[in-house]
Amino acid sequence: MIRSPSSRTPVALALAALALSAAPALAQELRVQCYYDGNECEVTGEIAKRFEAANAGAKIVIDKVPYKAVVEQLPVQLAAGEGPDIARVTDLGGLNKYYLDLTPHLSAARQKFWSDNFASTLPWFRAGAADKGIYGLMSQLTVTGAYVNKTLFEQAKVPMPGDKATWDDWMAAADKVAKATKTPFAMAMDRSGHRFAPFAVAHGAKILDAAGAPVIDAGYQAAMKKFVDWNKAGLMPKEVWGGIGGSQYRDAFEEFANGRVVVYYSGSWWLKRMDRDVTKAFDWVVAPAPCGPSACTAMPGGSAFVALKRTKQPALAAKFLDFLADDANYKELMARTENIPASLSVAKAGVPYNVSPMAKAALNVFVADVPKIAKPNYDLQGYRFNRVMFNQTSQRVGQAVAGEMSVEDAVKRLTADIDEQVKAASK
Repeated sequence: MIRSPSSRTPVALALAALALSAAPALAQELRVQCYYDGNECEVTGEIAKRFEAANAGAKIVIDKVPYKAVVEQLPVQLAAGEGPDIARVTDLGGLNKYYLDLTPHLSAARQKFWSDNFASTLPWFRAGAADKGIYGLMSQLTVTGAYVNKTLFEQAKVPMPGDKATWDDWMAAADKVAKATKTPFAMAMDRSGHRFAPFAVAHGAKILDAAGAPVIDAGYQAAMKKFVDWNKAGLMPKEVWGGIGGSQYRDAFEEFANGRVVVYYSGSWWLKRMDRDVTKAFDWVVAPAPCGPSACTAMPGGSAFVALKRTKQPALAAKFLDFLADDANYKELMARTENIPASLSVAKAGVPYNVSPMAKAALNVFVADVPKIAKPNYDLQGYRFNRVMFNQTSQRVGQAVAGEMSVEDAVKRLTADIDEQVKAASK
């Protein structure tokens, strides 16, 4: 016979109550969505173990995902009221409406720590000048730059251009090397509006007008024409920009690693993988920021851990990010992931990188390029709708490279796209 709950004996009820009282308390769990370039997620997970040890009941779960998931899927999740407690993102300003402001959960002393040490990057997360919130921690400060196959230059007996070399100088030299060594292409650039931006600014693009609105001006058009011409001339692998549609991202790391291009324009985030996978194949260096008629500039950027409003553990999320921001933990994160610190105190003290001589020399070049970054590139990185400019540049320049439209038509379409999408996003 099956007994109803009301028929339980007093002894059974007492035993059940005792079992419940003896059960461990449910952990305060935070799910961290972490995309990866190298070992960032693993290192963050190891530091998180120390946080758990210092905070009884806390549980940090690192969900490792590809970059595409953060760019394409996370915004959809957040719009639906779903997603993780913390995410590693690159669209720093564009996702602002989903961020948890850490300020109410930080002491006055810790608020000052963040303001003092991350002053240059905190505005990138904010909705505008009036917004003074603290929203995220840069997990890496990145700088774009040109990776050069030094071995090919030496085989071709072609001297490398100097510190003030222009984009044209680098392309001419790389073309000589490619011809002499029978390398398929002189140069490649990631299919990314972010990567295209310093090239455009070097050629006179203002990016934003006096009112802070995006503008595709004569400098931007000049850069587009030169870039498309290089692709059409066979100097660059056309499939990188012209082989896929829409605003899809595509890097050219494998082309460089496999010796198919002489110069690869990407960024500092590849250092760990470059040192691991490429150093054993050939010698490489990072060139100082190439110059154009208007500037010698790189593009700043990076990824950050942000807490999200949807979390049910806001105080714990803020506490965990504050733990990562602390000097000792942040220095470890930068050293072990081979990234450039956004923290002024950590940068001033120095990061004990354990890297090869080639990687160390490359890091020094990237760090030296930071003060050279032109204002339009800093402004673009902090612009709330920069993702619109990045994505539409990839699409329209890609179509021009593929021969689907002229540069002039691509400029017109790009201007219209940006205007329309910024207006829609501003509503």
